[in-house]
Order: sequence, then C-alpha cells, then structure tokens
Amino acid sequence: MQRRSLLKLGLGAGVVLAVAGGAAALLMKPGLHDDNKKLGEPARQLMRAVAVALFDGLLPQEAAAREARLTLHLSQLEAGIAGFPPALRAELSQVLMLLDTAPGRLGLTGLSSDWAKASVAEVQAALQGMSQSSVSLRQQVYHALRDLNTLIFFNDPSSWALVGYPGPRTIP
Repeated sequence: MQRRSLLKLGLGAGVVLAVAGGAAALLMKPGLHDDNKKLGEPARQLMRAVAVALFDGLLPQEAAAREARLTLHLSQLEAGIAGFPPALRAELSQVLMLLDTAPGRLGLTGLSSDWAKASVAEVQAALQGMSQSSVSLRQQVYHALRDLNTLIFFNDPSSWALVGYPGPRTIP
C-alpha cells in the first residue's frame, strides 16, 4: 500500500469514527438529568441493582418494605449527588451513561445482563470482579459505585439498627 492510500484510509476511518461517536453521543442519554442532579431511569436501575447487591442481607425481606427502603435510598442518593461539585457530577453522569450501554457494562463490569434483569448474584460477581481487576479504571468504577451507595446507606440513622449500631454516644 502506498503512503497516500494509507493516509486516505486513516482519514476516512477517522471521519467514520467521529460521525459514529457523535451519533452515539446524541442517542445516549446522560446518567444524570436536571443539571446533573437527578438519576435518569437507566442510572436509577443501575444504582438500585448495585444497592441490592451490596446490602442484600441488610435490606428488609418483605417485598413492600424492601421496595420502600430502596426507593428511600435512591432519593437519598440523588440528594447526596446534588451536593457534589458540578465537575464531579458531570464525570459521574458520564460513568453512569457508559455503564448503561451494553458495551460499557460488559467491558467495565463483565455483566452481560441489563442491570434491571441481572440477578443479585450476577451483580455481586461483577462487583467482585471489578474490585479485583488489574485494570485501574475498573477498580475506580467499582469504588465509585460502592462508596456512593455505602456512604448514603450508612449515613441514614434508620440503617444503623440493621447492622447493630446503636448510634453515636453523647459525650458528657
């Protein structure tokens, strides 16, 4: 192949990738809405699945109580995210958007099922794989998902009884 042909091929491939990337960006919904303060529905399903996987033994067993606790957790999560600096919210929105796509979810988590359809065991295995990955990006995404959920969950005094924590002591 001649040099000129190689340059034309490279330029053509670059244009195709740029157009495809731009189209994908227009079609994909951000992870956070309303000025990056509210979870979009796919991101909500993702965070719900992660919360269920992380707090499986701590959540109420009865279905209605479990759903109520998860709904409360997701609204508390949104309130916590709303307090983040704008740049951090924008980055979180991008990560959630990437994890909402099948290639992003498969590449970063190894999870082939949609978040809403994945079993608790599948999500737990995906999180475990991310935490032990040799790829630092996968570890960072794992820590972000775990830390956001645990921070919000254990900051709520109603969660303290679930782990046997009586609450802070008063100091005389």
